[in-house]
This record gives sequence, structure tokens and C-alpha cells, in this order.
Amino acid sequence: MKKEPRISVGIMDRQTGINGRLNGGFAAQGFGPVSGIFSAKTASGTIVLADGSGREIGRSPSIRFGAGDGSTFALFRVIIGNRFHWERKEDQVFEGDLVLQYREDETIAAINEIPLEDYLKNVISSEMSGTAPSEFLKVHAILSRSWLLAALGRKENNVEKPGPGEEISEGQGEIIRWYDREDHDLYDVCADDHCQRYQGITKIVSPEAEKAVRETRGMVITCEGKICDARYSKACGGLTEDFATAWDATRIPYLVSISDAPVSHHAIRTEDEATRWILSEPEAYCNTKESALLDRILPDFDRETTSFFRWKVEYGREELERILREKSGIDFGTLEEIAPLHRGPSGRISRLKITGSKKTVTVGKELEIRRWLSPSHLFSSAFVVTTEHDRHGNIERFVFHGAGWGHGVGLCQIGAAVMATRGFKANEVLGHYFPGSAIRKAY
Repeated sequence: MKKEPRISVGIMDRQTGINGRLNGGFAAQGFGPVSGIFSAKTASGTIVLADGSGREIGRSPSIRFGAGDGSTFALFRVIIGNRFHWERKEDQVFEGDLVLQYREDETIAAINEIPLEDYLKNVISSEMSGTAPSEFLKVHAILSRSWLLAALGRKENNVEKPGPGEEISEGQGEIIRWYDREDHDLYDVCADDHCQRYQGITKIVSPEAEKAVRETRGMVITCEGKICDARYSKACGGLTEDFATAWDATRIPYLVSISDAPVSHHAIRTEDEATRWILSEPEAYCNTKESALLDRILPDFDRETTSFFRWKVEYGREELERILREKSGIDFGTLEEIAPLHRGPSGRISRLKITGSKKTVTVGKELEIRRWLSPSHLFSSAFVVTTEHDRHGNIERFVFHGAGWGHGVGLCQIGAAVMATRGFKANEVLGHYFPGSAIRKAY
């Protein structure tokens, strides 16, 4: 790679209408200069563009707004945290060009085209706080750059990358699904947690974040001469997880379980070990309750999640039966047992048996388990389940004690931020979470 690439980011997709504002001068291809409030909707195979008063400006299947110097654009009611427990809508502001693209299902995609390094300063200020320690911001700049360039490299070389995977065996009562990063058809990457958070300049892009991107320009982590597919999650819970626990059964040498601590923690092998681990408070970088530190490193909506290293969720039996019906589409009847069949080394469950009076089903992998057992998502699949009974001995309540926040594979964001506050350098942090990796310049 000889120079910095320009990338396309899907901000909103499959929308029947999009509203926003052009701040400053924009050149709309085929329509001339435009600015101010705009709306877009579909009609007869095209996008109809209108100004703030509703007057039609023009129509086309694809509308490109080229940004003038210092110009930005806003998109209204953008969904963030799609299908996660922090899902909400907010107005967001972006630099770069805006493309509105018509889809054959009569919806619109809003796409931001921007140089990769400008994209990164917004990513690290959206994934974490722009006020986080400078060494951690460098870590995240290298991490996020690696993640994206690895995907672009596969796309450029026509290497097939599996998206959602599924193994369904109705005869054996198993539903095993995983959700890997999909190759998007109209853009390189989406803007939400399913790819990387990218909320533009809506979030505070601090001078420290800009400096971190500038000082690591073009730097990536590599293993065996290839750019690493650098996965990460919010908090591992003390042990990171193997790639295969969350996605397809592939061993990736730098995405293996490690102890997130200055001391060694042994991999989880049995249910007894899982129970002792999850019900304990082991030493770990991500085991921090320092509110001042969390305020410094986490975005505002992430700070709403106060218990992430160890957590507890309770459901009445009938409530959990209803959640399972809604999320899985299966009527289990009276819920009788929830039993782990296989765990990864961090304690995360990849196969879980759910037994009811009408149906018994084994579900996996970790994200599908988290989706089935919560109105949104459980924090992680590293949990143990206990039951409470009424005076007749019938199950009345299910209690989940859990560890960590996210899939746990690769870098632990809160753990890495804590390492940075303790004086670790970016190369040391990345070497800790991605064993066998090295840093090099891609451009």
C-alpha cells in the first residue's frame, strides 16, 4: 500500500427517508451548489431531494454532495447501538463527502466518503473517550486501522470473508449461529458496533485523539507478514477468549485466550472452575471501579453500564419464557433447565442447552446465546445460572451471574486503557493482547 486510502462508511442504510443539514458549501453532482436543511425520499426508482421548505431540488438514483473547505453535514436520528442495550437515536455531524444511494428495495443508504486517517480520529473518539490516556489512544488508532485495512485487503484481493454463519440440525435440536463482519455491498464499513463505532465529530475529537492518529499514521499490527484482523471488546472479565468460541472454528494465532492481568490466570476447563471464576473478583486490568478513570476513558452512554467486570441479571420464570419465545421464535413451554454444554477458556459459553416442557434446543454461539436470553443482549455469555424455587419446589426465578462485556476476543478496551494509565506503552499493550504480533508501517 503506497498511500492512505479513502474509504466509504455507511452511516444509515435501508431508510425510507433521510433528513439532514449541509453546513457550509456543498456541490451536489448534477444539481449545483446546495446548503442548509434537506430531505430525501424514494419515488419511481430514484431519490427525490428537497430543501427545507419541501421544494424539490432534483432526483437521481445516486446523489453525491462534495464538501467544500471546512464544510460538514448532519444526519438526523441516526441509530447507534443497534439492537444492543444502549440503542438510541441521535443527530450526528460528519466531515467529508455525503453520498445518497438508492436501493432496489426502495430504500436509501447514506454514505460518508472520507480519508482513512480522518475516519480514525472519529472512531477512537466514538469507541472510547477522546480524553483517555494518550498512549491508549495510540493503541486504539493502530488497532482500528489494522482492523479496517485487513478487511479492505481481503476485499481488494477477492478473498471470501464469511459473514453470518449457521449450522441448524432440527433432528438433533441444535441452532448454532455466529455473526462475523459482513462485506457490505455499497460501502467499506458500517458506522455502528457491528463494525466500528463511527459517530463523526458529534463526539469530542480531542487534540489528544488527533495527535494519536497523527503520530501512528499508517501503523498496523501484523502477524506472519499479514495485517492482523484485530478484534476487540469492551471488557474481557479477566481472561480473553479464543476466536473460535465466537465465530467459525478457525484457529488464529494472535486471537487466543490470555490472562488480562500482571499475574497468570488459568483457562476455564470445567463447570466448577467456571463457577468459582465468575463468582470471584480476580486481579485483572479491566477489574476497575475507579469512577474518575471510567469517566475519562468511556463515552457517556457506556458509562451508564456500571457493572461490567462482574454482573447479575434476574428473570422470573414466566418472564424468561416470554423473552425466549420472542427472541428465538420457539415455545419451550415451562422452562426447566439452562445448562452449558461447552465453554471457551474465558468461561464464555458457545453451546447452551435450554430445556422446557415442550422443547429442548441447543443454541450457540456466544452472541446468539446473549440475544436469546435478554430483551437486547446479555453483557456476555460467560455466566452461570442458578434457580430459585417456590414452596412447592417449582422454578420461580432464574439468576444469571456473569463476567465481562462483549465477546472477549482480542483486545480488552477497558483493560488496555488501565494498562496505559499504569505506564505501559502502545507496543507493550498491543503485544500483550495480540501474542506474536509486531507493529509496522502500512503506508
